[in-house]
Amino acid sequence: MYDVIIIGGGPAGLTAAIYATRAGLELLLLEGGQIGGQVAASAEIENYPAVPHTMGWELASHMAGHVGDMHVPIRYESVRSIVDHGKTKTVETSEASYECRAVIIANGAKRRKLGCPGEDTFLGRGVSYCATCDGAFFRGRDVAVMGGGNTAVEDAIYLAGICRSVHLIFRRDHVTAQKSLLETAKSKENLRFVPLSTVTEIAGGDTVEEVTLTRVDSGEQTKLPVAGIFIAIGLAPDNAPFSPPVALDEYGYIISSEDCKTNVPGIFCAGDTRAKLLRQIVTAVSDGAVASMQAERYIASLGE
Repeated sequence: MYDVIIIGGGPAGLTAAIYATRAGLELLLLEGGQIGGQVAASAEIENYPAVPHTMGWELASHMAGHVGDMHVPIRYESVRSIVDHGKTKTVETSEASYECRAVIIANGAKRRKLGCPGEDTFLGRGVSYCATCDGAFFRGRDVAVMGGGNTAVEDAIYLAGICRSVHLIFRRDHVTAQKSLLETAKSKENLRFVPLSTVTEIAGGDTVEEVTLTRVDSGEQTKLPVAGIFIAIGLAPDNAPFSPPVALDEYGYIISSEDCKTNVPGIFCAGDTRAKLLRQIVTAVSDGAVASMQAERYIASLGE
């Protein structure tokens, strides 16, 4: 019987583990992918307090090292469901079932899919959702990035440093990324902006050879020869395993306020998985600390 089980090994989950360990709670951290979450797959990070500039994998490594030094038990298993028994919960994974008094859901969110023909067909063969993971495979070649937010522009900047050309495709007439990122992107001579457009088909032979661009204002279509396309059009939660009993909003995010409580007593949430205004590393870390404190208080209230 664990005091608390933390689902997810990103910044929110790792922070929750640190605070829970310091509180003397018996805990288990479950991670279905890699420790560090999206941070580990990020390129440069420039907005984390006291760390003016670092690489995503480096920050994730430091966080993981902190948790490792505290001897937090980690099991790499995907969670399939949570069963609420009142004062206890059962967390069922792909490998086993675990009993606990409280749960902190910090599983983050995944990159959203474009949903066009060819996207699934060429996954891993020219279609990618992680520029820092797969960008090296396209060194010296022509690529495209779909999206106009911070992540898309960051990906485009990173790829411009190793690829022959980068086409940044976005649906609006302007990108929505931060001004500092936009200025850096504009300074890259091999980075071309393609506004008011979206990718409606991905085609090729064994690998991606071209994408079809469709103007959102006129419907006009053109073919763009590229060896790869990196899709960065936002995040999508993966909370189906937790609902029921946990309530989700219309977009699939866990309904919660700043207290990180869900509708189920003893189940808390932290980070990108919950409905919130801003999804950043710093807000995920904050959530992790709050959720851990709430879990500690809840367990104490059980009087066991």
